[in-house]
Amino acid sequence: MNAPTALAFGVLALALTGPVPALLSRAQWPYRSPRAALVLWQAIALAAVLSAFSSGLAIASQLLVPGPDGRPTTDPTSEIDALGLPLWVLYVVVFGLTLLIGAKLIFSIVRVAVHTRRRRARHRMLVDLLDRGDVDLSATLKRLPDVRILDATEPIAYCLPGLRQRVVLSEGTLNSLNDAEVTAILTHERSHLRARHDLVLEAFTAVHQAFPRVVRSKSALGSVQLLVELLADDSAVKVTGPGPLARALVTCAGSTAPRGAMAVGGPSTLVRVRRLSGAGADMRVAVAAYLAAAAILVVPTIAVAVPWLVELSRLFSPTQP
Repeated sequence: MNAPTALAFGVLALALTGPVPALLSRAQWPYRSPRAALVLWQAIALAAVLSAFSSGLAIASQLLVPGPDGRPTTDPTSEIDALGLPLWVLYVVVFGLTLLIGAKLIFSIVRVAVHTRRRRARHRMLVDLLDRGDVDLSATLKRLPDVRILDATEPIAYCLPGLRQRVVLSEGTLNSLNDAEVTAILTHERSHLRARHDLVLEAFTAVHQAFPRVVRSKSALGSVQLLVELLADDSAVKVTGPGPLARALVTCAGSTAPRGAMAVGGPSTLVRVRRLSGAGADMRVAVAAYLAAAAILVVPTIAVAVPWLVELSRLFSPTQP
């Protein structure tokens, strides 16, 4: 690897954390193909991380200067003799910053995971205690063991992901919705739980927090939050049709949820209701998005892997007589 390679990866990392998310977040086609759009967002996020690391490692690889036998050397004295002290210090600092960014990313992933699960555990215990066990869903809907009903007049509906999943409704929700609309809400929330959309959101939250403020964008996290809601909406439409879901979304538009939970309502309700009366999925757009996601991941990976495999083979190859 060399300086142009490092520059190329640096520019790619900046593009994938700034302009590209901004442009994609303003596009309309993800509303028609949310699954393909979500895959593309995941590819962009992973490629941005790989590119950022690759840029730092490409610069740090300049420390592997040829030794007396022609193989790359890891002896600092030989490196300083070949590079000069100022350049050697620069490369070491870049390598240290790369390791620091990696450590921050790992720390961010662990912190988000631990804090989220602690909040969910506390809230799960709370809804279990406050559950109105004497209230059923309706005469025709069976109440499953994971459903909790709270004594609240305002419409509330959300789910708590995890190993001990919960779907939380309020009495206000049951009083405001008919059976088809309640079924749409339950299907929507169970789609989140079944697909583990919470893990996708955790990953994007961790990456968002790990990148410096000057380069990170809220576009990715906000768009992914909307896309997982659209996917859950699509699952509900398959069961009840768009009408009951649209009415349920409007009724629960003001529904709030604790951090770590996933509410059926929220600020995206208007966009989601309008989408229910729009055109269906476009397979050509979806295929193009999948191909773009594959290219974004494969090309940087190959560009990183091949030079490093060459360097490693040179480093560990037996010394020629």
